[in-house]
Amino acid sequence: MAKLKKIFVLDTNVILHDFNSIYNFEENDVVIPITVLEELDKFKKGNDQINFHAREFSRELDRISGDQLFKNGVNLGKNLGHLFIETGKEFSPAMKTSFHENIPDHRILAIAEYIFKQNKDKNVVLISKDINLRMKAKSLGVPAEDYKNDQVQDLDNVLNLGITTIENVDDAKISSLYKSNTGISENIFSDRKPNGHEYYILKGASSSALAHYNPIDKTVNRVEKPNAYGIFPRNAEQTFSMHALLDPSISLVALTGRAGTGKTLLALATALSQIDLYDQIFLARPIVALANKDLGYLPGDASDKIGPYMQPLFDNLSVIKHKFNVHSKEYLKIDELLKEEKLQITPLAYIRGRSLSNTFFIVDEAQNLTPHEIKTIITRAGEGTKMIFTGDIEQIDSPYLDKKSNGLAYLSDRMKGQDVFAHVNLIKGERSHLAELASNLL
Repeated sequence: MAKLKKIFVLDTNVILHDFNSIYNFEENDVVIPITVLEELDKFKKGNDQINFHAREFSRELDRISGDQLFKNGVNLGKNLGHLFIETGKEFSPAMKTSFHENIPDHRILAIAEYIFKQNKDKNVVLISKDINLRMKAKSLGVPAEDYKNDQVQDLDNVLNLGITTIENVDDAKISSLYKSNTGISENIFSDRKPNGHEYYILKGASSSALAHYNPIDKTVNRVEKPNAYGIFPRNAEQTFSMHALLDPSISLVALTGRAGTGKTLLALATALSQIDLYDQIFLARPIVALANKDLGYLPGDASDKIGPYMQPLFDNLSVIKHKFNVHSKEYLKIDELLKEEKLQITPLAYIRGRSLSNTFFIVDEAQNLTPHEIKTIITRAGEGTKMIFTGDIEQIDSPYLDKKSNGLAYLSDRMKGQDVFAHVNLIKGERSHLAELASNLL
């Protein structure tokens, strides 16, 4: 039986999230409400990722557009459907009763409802990353879904993939791990095949060990607790994190975990301990405004505006500095690196377009980035660069991202098993007993 063809009506936020989204609906047709083009016009100017997406989509639309775009549609390519632009429609009585304001969201909704009523023989679905708009559509009987093309399907598996606890390991095998300087064969795991840079907690009858699988030489090695610029790991997860951060063969690291697990602190400490291997250290984070407190509304110059957003990064640096005496070479070295701008703490937008060769690059709060933004950042990596992405997927400030669609989860899912990638999910909080208690109970 032939599959019933669908019509997908796209909201503006889908285009701003992924400017290539029109090509991701297989053989089904795609409709762009005319209001979406009107809204995209407002986003064309600027240096943020959404501005780039607005411009790229406009260019792509201009490239493929023709006389039929408003009539019979334009074919999107082999095995793909057609693209249509639908002009504005009158509000139905149901819409007038429920939604009094003539705002862009409601005009898009009116077009979606019109297409739904005109195509009873097809499945019409409104695609939006706006939960409220999806609920409004459903109230009118119009099916609505989130944009799922870059969502992680099995999030629990992705988060738990980096560390595995194995019980009932032969004590003789654990003993051989302690004795070997070059690692032992991957055959230590009789019932499973290791994949990528995986970490293990091995438990025997009378012994235990922390181990790491090296996919390059296919050996299992014991992981010892390191020291990085005065910072020592306090649990197995932090030990694995520091191992990945210090391993030169791992050029891409994702550290996930809730607040207080030490993600950013570990990344910064290991960066400082390896400063002789890199030309510079970048510590950056995306600026996501809370409520209506956008940068333009805050007082002061650019430095004053971004200060509050960068303060958590300076706090982590302060923790490391205070591990040493103010006259020590380690303490003075940090001040020197800041002065010479070899250590830079900056908003993520400020490094876009820069060359990132031989750089230890830490991106904090990466859960607030889209998958496309993550890709854009990583593709800037030059020779000798190591990239670290840290974040808590439970604390997303972007209104159109969630646990499954954010860039950090997407990165961990798509890169798992690669020889240059390691992912550690930190669970145990080490900031304080109070912070851990609040994280668990509140």
